[in-house]
Amino acid sequence: MMIIISCLIAGVISYLLGSCNFAIIIVRLLKGEDIRKFGSGNAGLTNTLRCFGKGCAVLTLIGDLSKGVVAVLLSRWICSLMNAGINGGDTHYIGYVAGFFAIIGHIFPIYYGFKGGKGVLVGVSIFIVTDPPTFGILILIFIIVLSISKYVSLSSIISALSAPFVTFSVHCFIHHTDMKISLLYAVLSLLMASVIIYMHKSNIERLRNGTENRFSLGSKK
Repeated sequence: MMIIISCLIAGVISYLLGSCNFAIIIVRLLKGEDIRKFGSGNAGLTNTLRCFGKGCAVLTLIGDLSKGVVAVLLSRWICSLMNAGINGGDTHYIGYVAGFFAIIGHIFPIYYGFKGGKGVLVGVSIFIVTDPPTFGILILIFIIVLSISKYVSLSSIISALSAPFVTFSVHCFIHHTDMKISLLYAVLSLLMASVIIYMHKSNIERLRNGTENRFSLGSKK
């Protein structure tokens, strides 16, 4: 029962934190504009960089990474207070629950008419706290795919696809976590990955058609 209650509390807190979209906040504060009305219309890092430059993009990066980290840390703290750990007090699972709802909040923010970004940065930030080795491997995969393809969307999709397998392998073979628990973490990371991949459905269509924009450090209005 305490596990269910802690998951519900973590879900609500993480959703509300995830709804704080820093692409929208930063562009509105610094430029007086709505990022959703520019470029691809996506309230995310890549569109912010393309339309409003590196300064806004860096602040967006810091903000969206931070909210995921805060959501996980706060949820794990609450979980510990409620003694809702599993497998001898392990609270790692609540980090994935928090991550899922933070991503949902980022994509469907209650503060901005339920129109936000695609959840990639928030998804990445979850692994910074829950499992740094997995974070490092996924970032490496992202960088390799991006350097070869120059497509941010493709790099994000492949990294998301890799997340459940990397999560399971790291927990099972590096951390020597029980296989059932490792599988649980993989399934929870699959839920996060599935949402992120689904939100890239328009990018997938453009990749198929050869019309997807390639990544550039330059910006354009």
